[in-house]
Amino acid sequence: MNASIDHNEVGAALRGAGSSWSAAQAHGLLCGRIAVLGAEGGPDWLGLILQGSDAMSASHGDDLVLFDNLYAESYRQLSERQSEFELLLPADGESASVITSALAEWCEGFLHGLVSDVKAEPLKAKLAAEPLSDIIKDMLELTRASADDDDDDDENEAALTELTEYLRVAAQLVFEELADLRRPAKSTPLLPESDAVH
Repeated sequence: MNASIDHNEVGAALRGAGSSWSAAQAHGLLCGRIAVLGAEGGPDWLGLILQGSDAMSASHGDDLVLFDNLYAESYRQLSERQSEFELLLPADGESASVITSALAEWCEGFLHGLVSDVKAEPLKAKLAAEPLSDIIKDMLELTRASADDDDDDDENEAALTELTEYLRVAAQLVFEELADLRRPAKSTPLLPESDAVH
């Protein structure tokens, strides 16, 4: 993820807005919605993570700009298909249990994003066929993942690196596999220009 977008900052903004979504879970949801809807996934995602909150008030302008930046960067990384895509996770140095929990939450969010409004038969068919069906099964398994901080640090680090890389590639593959179902569009801000906080 872009160095200017911090996992903890996004988490704090979500909590401050009264959202029940964690940072990793919200990013997974965003990526799932982008895979299904393309650029239209951003506003759709914002409505989901802020449902029932007061985050649209002026007092949360900075948070909305942060969410807009997260959306724009995630869309750019996925749509440019240059292997830059990264998951929004806790910083290096966090315990294995914290990072594993975030990976599980990211998977929960991504899966929710894929099936939030599965109505179209072509989308259902794509999700039920390989390779997407296998990715979905793997992610369902990962939603139950846990780690013991008492285990060997090197082993934990290697396993987490492998899982993160798998999810990074899997998200890109899902985005590519669903390309023919999305309407082509450019990334657009979540907020009208007049509402942006500078």
